[in-house]
Amino acid sequence: MKIYLTDGTEGCFYTAAFSACTDRGCIVTSARSLQLPLGAETICVQEDEEKRERVKRKLRALDARCLREIGLILRRGCDTREMTALSYLRRIVHEHGPVRDRLSEPEVLEAMTELKKVTGEAHNFTGFLRFMEGANGVFYGPFSPDNDILDLILPHFLKRFASQPFVIHDTARCKAALYNGKECIVTQTDKKVSVALSAYEDSFQALWKEYYRSVNIAQRPHERQMKGYMPVRYWKYMPEKQ
Repeated sequence: MKIYLTDGTEGCFYTAAFSACTDRGCIVTSARSLQLPLGAETICVQEDEEKRERVKRKLRALDARCLREIGLILRRGCDTREMTALSYLRRIVHEHGPVRDRLSEPEVLEAMTELKKVTGEAHNFTGFLRFMEGANGVFYGPFSPDNDILDLILPHFLKRFASQPFVIHDTARCKAALYNGKECIVTQTDKKVSVALSAYEDSFQALWKEYYRSVNIAQRPHERQMKGYMPVRYWKYMPEKQ
């Protein structure tokens, strides 16, 4: 058995897929905690532009839409994402065309399910992301998504806050989008980031927490209802839940 180890990027995945597509017994993964089967051959994949583009040209000819779908699947926050994407890719190549509607086939169903987890979370965070006003006037929005969705939600906030400098910080992946009101870049960050809040923000959060306490009836807990409206994993950076 061959195990193709990628660096987690889309380009490296397509490079591995050049060989793995026809290697039925192989594993493609970016996980570094994988327990290797006895006798497995490990291949550390380096992105190869020619191989990457040959695979993408083939897929584009068969089903141009699948490139975006595979890209979304590769944003999943689980160790099986590369194999899910590879199985979907193999099916498209085998059928010589689109297969996204064949949900009775396990590999297609899994691919569409994983894809929707990514797009669904991205959609939710366009409404759930909370910003705080920093002492320097820059809005700071930390979040810790299950999937790598920073690039997916960024266009929404660039349009919404076109003239307002902001930072959207994916604390789980230590990367952030920095926008100065004109230009935006995505960069890696330290694991721990300290942000000084403005006096207005401190006052606003204190006022919001007091309002939350005042409307909450201690004798009638409604945690279950709250979880139904918004899953617990979205509570982490909400002032009222601290």
